[in-house]
Amino acid sequence: MLKTLTPHLMVEDVRTTVDWYSSVLGFTSDAEVPGEGEAVQFAIVHRDNVRLMFQSRKSLTSDLPLLQGKPIGSSQTFYIEVDAIEDLRRQVEGKLEIIKDLHDTFYGTREFYFTDCNGYILSFSQELASSAQQ
Repeated sequence: MLKTLTPHLMVEDVRTTVDWYSSVLGFTSDAEVPGEGEAVQFAIVHRDNVRLMFQSRKSLTSDLPLLQGKPIGSSQTFYIEVDAIEDLRRQVEGKLEIIKDLHDTFYGTREFYFTDCNGYILSFSQELASSAQQ
């Protein structure tokens, strides 16, 4: 039985990433693991039912050498279902780079896409009322 999916993302600076997700998107830090010196090498954050893990490039490539030389941000996107998408859009105004603004899709959602501080692409999406009633 599959239970959850939590993206585990390679980042250059875990502290900067956690701070960005906290201040811009309202995520809360659940756990942080220090690395060498004062640097954080791993962290878990959440907001509501969405959880993300961040690990420094140095730490993650040590664990998984296959990731050596791989670009951060690469070719995946993260699709997050939300309520009150217009409110969320207003909350992030001027705080992040919108790459595709609010639009309605052929599959019955309203969504917008943006990049995080590492170049990962995230989308907030809300089902349109007319689709929910079908």
